[in-house]
Amino acid sequence: MDIFEQIVDNLSKDELRHLKFYLNRTNWIEDRKDIKIIDLMRKPGKKLSQDEIHEKLFEGMDKNNFYRLRSRMIDEVQRAMTLQYFEKDDTNYILYHIASSKLYFTRNKFKLSEFFLKKAETKASKLGLHDLLDIIYSDFIKLSHEMVSINPEIYIEKRKQNETQLKQIRQIDDILAVVSYRLKVNQNFSSTENPVVTLLQKTLDDFSMDKDIINSPSLRFKIYQAVSQVLLQRKEYKSLEEYLLNAYNQCLKEKLFNKSNHNNKLQMLTYIVNSLFANNKLEASLEYAEQLKQGLEEYNRLLYDKYVFFYYNALVLNYAVTDLDKGIELLEDLQSNESLRNTPFYEVFVYLNLGIFWFKKKDYHKSVKQFNKLFQHESYKNADETLQFKIAIAELIIRYEVNDFDFLDYRIAQIRKDFRELFRSADNEREREFVLILREMVDEDNIQKNPKLLAKINDFINSDQLEWKEDAEVINYSNWLKGKIA
Repeated sequence: MDIFEQIVDNLSKDELRHLKFYLNRTNWIEDRKDIKIIDLMRKPGKKLSQDEIHEKLFEGMDKNNFYRLRSRMIDEVQRAMTLQYFEKDDTNYILYHIASSKLYFTRNKFKLSEFFLKKAETKASKLGLHDLLDIIYSDFIKLSHEMVSINPEIYIEKRKQNETQLKQIRQIDDILAVVSYRLKVNQNFSSTENPVVTLLQKTLDDFSMDKDIINSPSLRFKIYQAVSQVLLQRKEYKSLEEYLLNAYNQCLKEKLFNKSNHNNKLQMLTYIVNSLFANNKLEASLEYAEQLKQGLEEYNRLLYDKYVFFYYNALVLNYAVTDLDKGIELLEDLQSNESLRNTPFYEVFVYLNLGIFWFKKKDYHKSVKQFNKLFQHESYKNADETLQFKIAIAELIIRYEVNDFDFLDYRIAQIRKDFRELFRSADNEREREFVLILREMVDEDNIQKNPKLLAKINDFINSDQLEWKEDAEVINYSNWLKGKIA
């Protein structure tokens, strides 16, 4: 699907209605191919190919006119979207006033330019949007060349102070971006320590000495994000829970949450839910999950699509411990949830967890079915290799339970080939040992009568040489092996 198809496909009904109103603003009599191409692409039923749409719009003509129309429509759709949403988003609203100021500046209407620039400054200052303030102060200094009523020294000083804060924000943002990315793609299954964490901690230590920074709401949120990432990376869930609850309650007390930082509130609630779960405080975890659900409805569902997945993930985590049937029901409902369709790795989440839930209910055939569905999805093929490796090992366990030993012979060999580097890595020593034990179990009718194999299994279960957490394994290897020798 190309860019134009993606843009048209993602238009909501309200956006489509506004787009047609925008396109019809001129009283053209000629055939409106710009509207027709949108209608054909959005036509219910079987999706028309680009060749079919070309034939309907430009029958008997070459494709140049068709491609020009598509190219022009990308610009038209985005102009309509900008017009529709410029007042609904604070950043767009400020950029609109900056653009208006620049327009009047080029026309030598300096008083009008100043008027719109002041409106932009007021809004940006209120929201602490330092990157936009940098543009605004620079434009004020430029405007001072034309207007004696504007003292450039005032805005030069404002820009200097703003630059200091902006530099500090960007320094944390750069580090956070790397840490956040690695955590996301590894799905918390990677056992390799992130080297960026050390640099992040040093940055936080440097900033903590500056009281002005600590008291700045926008920077306090940045520091909260950084500290949370450090504790999450280190899996220090008790410290994370304590820190988050304190930070969240302090923000509520000081009434720091608003529309512009709503993302921070929802993120904080997500972390609280997960840290409480990690600390086995399931009832409290579900209570904060409900607070997250309420937060999703705020500001006319401003960030609903971004965080609804995390709400459902919180429920699934808890139901995996408290109510398997309820968890399966929820996951099956999520299979047809349109609001999650554009969420990355949505299919991986649903099918992987359904496979695990059916495994825990000892319905291994249904579990295998879900894993087979998972392997067919493009999202799984694009997932982090470490995650794929752990999922593949989980499948071996399930195949063993259904006595599919012929397949196991083939699959173990395939895993050792496909994940050769991971299999050899010291970071995955536990996985390698487990797979080798499982390979011996396939050829053994009675484990209890094989003292050497039994000793290997017990050594594996009792091993304290490796530090590992249960959440690093899709299915807990030691617990499963205990059941096989009990």
